[in-house]
Amino acid sequence: MSVYTQLTDDQFAAFCQSFGVSFARAIPITQGIKNSNWFIQTTDDVDGTYSYVFTLFEERPPADIEKMAVILNQLNGKLPVAAPLAVIDANTADADTDSDKSYVIHYENKAITLVPCLAGSHPVQTTQAMCHDIGAALALLHETLQALQPAEQYGVPLYPWADVRDREMQFMPGDEAKLMSDIWRSYSELPLATLPNGLCHLDMFADNTLWNLQKGEARLTGLLDFTEVSVEHYVMDIAITINDFCTTWGVAEQGESVNFDRSKMAAFLQGYESVRPLNNDENRALPVMLAKAAVIFWLLRLNVIHYNRTEGRTGDNIMVKNPDLMKRLAAYHWAHVEKSQNTVFLLLNKPDNQIVGVFSSIRQAEQAQEKLNSSEFAIEEYTLDQLS
Repeated sequence: MSVYTQLTDDQFAAFCQSFGVSFARAIPITQGIKNSNWFIQTTDDVDGTYSYVFTLFEERPPADIEKMAVILNQLNGKLPVAAPLAVIDANTADADTDSDKSYVIHYENKAITLVPCLAGSHPVQTTQAMCHDIGAALALLHETLQALQPAEQYGVPLYPWADVRDREMQFMPGDEAKLMSDIWRSYSELPLATLPNGLCHLDMFADNTLWNLQKGEARLTGLLDFTEVSVEHYVMDIAITINDFCTTWGVAEQGESVNFDRSKMAAFLQGYESVRPLNNDENRALPVMLAKAAVIFWLLRLNVIHYNRTEGRTGDNIMVKNPDLMKRLAAYHWAHVEKSQNTVFLLLNKPDNQIVGVFSSIRQAEQAQEKLNSSEFAIEEYTLDQLS
């Protein structure tokens, strides 16, 4: 991710020695927007290769990063994650259990971790097969982390996005402020108490995953960046992941287009539900959650710009992602929500055109049609105006 804090080679060598690693060179990682990261080349690495990622967490307190280490150890062996190395010193050298170990070095009230590099590369574009696989991986993550109880003890607090919303809406054009307000209101009206929740990743973008892309196939080899793991509704984590994996983001030369692929979303949901089926409330909430998830990352990017400005963060190593892209994705999803609020799907008996059922989503109608297991039933879409 972006590099905010500068360290000397002597500092890198001392920190790496605390993890039992012999330091040779640090290579800055400039992708991302929150923490300072470097690849670490050891004395055993040949030129051009590196074995570890060194992270200095700019915002999260060290206690939160210790929790993250426990989470990664819980997932290790079931999903491709990089568990932090334990600190080697007089107090931990004889530790027999993971609970006795420390995985964090403190530096100026910030946390430092060292994790093994995972094989693979970030995908430039995703496929339906990749969306299916990341869906299944996210569901397995949700199920595996249910073993950590109480969940609130391991997750970090959710960020107060409502405060950021209130600050940023003061400076937005009227149409943008209305879009954000409408989505937020619709989210608050969901039956949130009935939606399953637990520890969620909440930042599973394609650039936080690694894949073996050799020989025309894509195999998931790494899940990254567990700093945002919090207790949240699973369907919100699903929406966040869908929003990036199922969207093609055009580069600046192409006008930074935002193209959402609903066939990729269907593949993702098929993969997810192969491990953990969604309940009816989650299915109904998903369209609004997709819009709310886009709003959250719209606000996140505005927040980064705000803090870069107020704290004087500048330089070539600082990367800022365009908040307008998430605004446009939020508008796309909201348009579908508004359409669905004015649309119903009728399940009809084709011989006599009698109405068998009325559904608020095409997915519900298709599920009912499958249960009937007959080719004599058809689905027709109508607006409420047409029915009246």
